[in-house]
Amino acid sequence: METASIPTERASIPTESRARTGSLDNPEIVENVPGHVIPILEREFDDFETEATRFLGGELQEDEFIRFRLRQGVYGQRQPNVQMIRVKLPLGGVTPDQLDAFAAGIERYVPLRKGHITTRQNIQMHHVPLPDAARLIRELGEAGLSSREGCGNTMRNVTGDPRAGVLPGEEFDITPYAGAYVRYFVRHPTTQAMPRKFKTAFASTAGDNAIGPIHDIAFLPRVRDGVRGVAMLVGGGTSIMPRLALELYDFVELDNGDYLKVSEAIVRIFDRTDWLRPNRARARLKVLIDKIGVDAFRELVEEELRGEWVAERDFTLDRILYMDAEDELASAPALRDSYATPNGDGRAFDRFAASNVRRQRQAGFCTVEVVVRRGDLSVDQLRGLAAIMREHCGGHARTTVHQNIVLRWVRDEAVYEVWRALSELGLGDAGAHEIADVVSCPGTDSCKLGITSSMGLNQAIHERVVQMGIEDPLTRRIHIKMSGCPNGCGQHHIADIGFYGASIKVGEHTIPAYIPHLGGAYENGQVRYGQRLRSRLPAKRVPEAVQRWVRFYESDRHEAETFGAFVDRVGVAEFESRVKDLTMPIQFSLENMNHFIDWTKNVPFQVIRGEGECAV
Repeated sequence: METASIPTERASIPTESRARTGSLDNPEIVENVPGHVIPILEREFDDFETEATRFLGGELQEDEFIRFRLRQGVYGQRQPNVQMIRVKLPLGGVTPDQLDAFAAGIERYVPLRKGHITTRQNIQMHHVPLPDAARLIRELGEAGLSSREGCGNTMRNVTGDPRAGVLPGEEFDITPYAGAYVRYFVRHPTTQAMPRKFKTAFASTAGDNAIGPIHDIAFLPRVRDGVRGVAMLVGGGTSIMPRLALELYDFVELDNGDYLKVSEAIVRIFDRTDWLRPNRARARLKVLIDKIGVDAFRELVEEELRGEWVAERDFTLDRILYMDAEDELASAPALRDSYATPNGDGRAFDRFAASNVRRQRQAGFCTVEVVVRRGDLSVDQLRGLAAIMREHCGGHARTTVHQNIVLRWVRDEAVYEVWRALSELGLGDAGAHEIADVVSCPGTDSCKLGITSSMGLNQAIHERVVQMGIEDPLTRRIHIKMSGCPNGCGQHHIADIGFYGASIKVGEHTIPAYIPHLGGAYENGQVRYGQRLRSRLPAKRVPEAVQRWVRFYESDRHEAETFGAFVDRVGVAEFESRVKDLTMPIQFSLENMNHFIDWTKNVPFQVIRGEGECAV
């Protein structure tokens, strides 16, 4: 397979010419500060309220209303008459004022009184009645928060490395170009009703902390002869047909807007590939590329780039370029005369600093990753984080694809004070990206497609590994992720130990269960899918299986052998044998009733799946 570079004329964007306007059809002004990437349109809130009122009054058909509200980021739940609101945070960027707005909206309209960070750096709120949904998105919009195209067959939230701009080893900050990409495609006429959703990621370095290869389009930064550019990958995705994205071009220029031009060519091809549409479960870009190959797809892209539409577009970045780390530096906290120091809690703080704190490339500053259990933040935690950001971060933070939050621009001297403030909020746990930092989707807590309570299993596994008292550094690096169904929202494909929800039929009864995957990876530029085991574990036995596999690894590994390398060496059959007894049938009885009830639930398990609105 050959890749190519797009030949272009060089262009530069002077910093002083960066405007604050929006996308193709949107001239409104937006603030050029973190969290204010997507322009807010008041008329969309008016339209949503009008259409919701028509639907509730029986004047609008449900199918028509579903398509409308999905473009506004309002998603139907498995529970009747309530909605999930998905607010997009491009690259995870969020401001203190926005966290306060989340807290206020959640306190007023969200029954569970919490927000949930997703594996796409969004924040979701669940169980919101439809009339309140209209009010909630309007009030969040006043803080510059947008749910526009958070759901539906649209350009979903654009994700990226939460340390972009401050990461050692960067050749340049990808943030401005990712922000411009968001502004270019939001409300773009080609991306409103594609065959299916479309996911994008921007990496910061060759280490690719954005997990680019699992996306429809991914951008990897490169510099050639002093010119900023990106390698472009296409056709990645998880779910029932996992594929890693392939390189389409090894170098496409950024500053002249070529990356936007090539991206639009890709989505135009995808949008008119009508044979994808009938089977919505497989209507993804990866299916097209898997069928024709990346070389043939490149030919389609280059033919598309010769189309008349190119001359009709404005790909210059000066109107949509977004702020970068140098802009953030201006608002970074000043050095104080004195700071608090550890007093009696030095060991706990040292553990936190070792696992959660990373040096920035800017001298004197660091990032602090906040572990958010199950991705859930209470009202008090949201407000507390906002206060910490104002005092210690210059207002800068980003959510992560692992459901955490990275505080940026923390003075080295202030890390202890930040940890102490986080601890008061119940957010001072050490171990970001370690074995107890378990990732999961909402599962049957809210999703129509959910089979099992992945959030409940998350909590159970977290408790088990904490009880195990793991101190070994290599074991602590094991990543555990789970999804409540095969679709992969919990990213189980790329975990060292991953699970997806299933079931086991026992006569007239059903047991919640999970299918394991082992040996996935997503760090240091390596992304690979784990191997699926021929095992089906009852949900209540999964924590025991995890413990056995972890202890097996500790006892039989070679020196310095990672878990993934260990899986490759010993083979998955050996892991299957270690849990064979856990997969044995369970007869329904009073003594075994616990196995027929899912984690955190109190009624007998049933497989109840509706039509997921992701494919509507």
